[in-house]
Amino acid sequence: MILENEIKLDFQDVLIRPKRSTLESRSQVNLIKNFKPKYGKEFSGIPIIAANMATGTFKMLEVFAENKMFVAIAKHFNNEWNYHLTENKNLEQVKKYIDYGFYTIGMSDNELLQLIQVANGWESDGGDKSNIKICIDIANGYTQRFASFVKKVRDAFPKNVIVAGNVATPEMVQELVIAGADFCKIGIGPGSACTTRLKTGVGYPQISASIECADAAHGLGAGIILDGGMRCPGDVAKAFVANSDMVMIGGMLAGTDEQDGETISKWFESEELDLIYNGTSNQTVDFSTKKKIVENKYKVWYGMSSEYAQEKHMSGMKNYRTSEGRKEEVEYKGPVQNIIDDLLGGLRSACTYIGSQSIKDMGKCGTLIRTNRQHDRF
Repeated sequence: MILENEIKLDFQDVLIRPKRSTLESRSQVNLIKNFKPKYGKEFSGIPIIAANMATGTFKMLEVFAENKMFVAIAKHFNNEWNYHLTENKNLEQVKKYIDYGFYTIGMSDNELLQLIQVANGWESDGGDKSNIKICIDIANGYTQRFASFVKKVRDAFPKNVIVAGNVATPEMVQELVIAGADFCKIGIGPGSACTTRLKTGVGYPQISASIECADAAHGLGAGIILDGGMRCPGDVAKAFVANSDMVMIGGMLAGTDEQDGETISKWFESEELDLIYNGTSNQTVDFSTKKKIVENKYKVWYGMSSEYAQEKHMSGMKNYRTSEGRKEEVEYKGPVQNIIDDLLGGLRSACTYIGSQSIKDMGKCGTLIRTNRQHDRF
């Protein structure tokens, strides 16, 4: 057994140090980032991806694309890709899906074959299959088989952008990049609907993981996507200061119209105050209460390794594994655009506090300070 004594940091352990800024307005901040991947084709957009879980829907992609943001479509929606790319006659919509969508697969030859078929079908219709962005997603990227599978996908798609993960340490980032990944997805167990750390004790704090893995990836001409653990816009800002090239969020988008999951209504009895005038000349006010029935709405939110997700999308939980995700009911939030506006506003404001004129410069302009307590993030 080896014990590492160096302290590793998570979002609640750090704050961003303010610095003198020449920016006069949040509107001067440029959130668009241009990417030149190691292997795949260049692309651009705001470097935020909706996670390939209940938030990875085509409805989410419609809204995110309007904001020049990205969505990794959950793999249980992959049967819809063929329709959206080959049967959809709305060319502007098709372009949005290609520019801002990621096609997600697991470590499965059948899923890879389906992707190849979709890509070839779209190319037969006149599209350029090298524009399809690919996300290879499994919970545990620490197997030699996974690195070999990344190489197999790279061999099949030599010019495409490929994201691979999840891992959380530099040595595996290097191995996946050498195997063919343009971006490594970083995060073992930090997600709001993930229970990996509770069930297995395995994990790595996200701020330290970002700093260490970005150094490894950038040294090889690749990048990282910090995946999970961000609960508010300030956490996303911290991720970019910690040198993440992109971030992937799920829980922040839970409860929105565009998230997959049933909507549940619950009825509560609440007390409501009435003002009652006593009719005297002084018009003294009496207070009395009455009961009122109030409806609250919730949406089902679940981790992809949860028993609920296994039953819903994958024909049930295998008897040799445990549930590493949770199902919960989150308060209904309405259109996701409200969340996007709040998130992007927070990022612009963070940039003005540290003198960063663009989101790509946050790592150069920002300084993280370690705090002496776990401060509230809400």
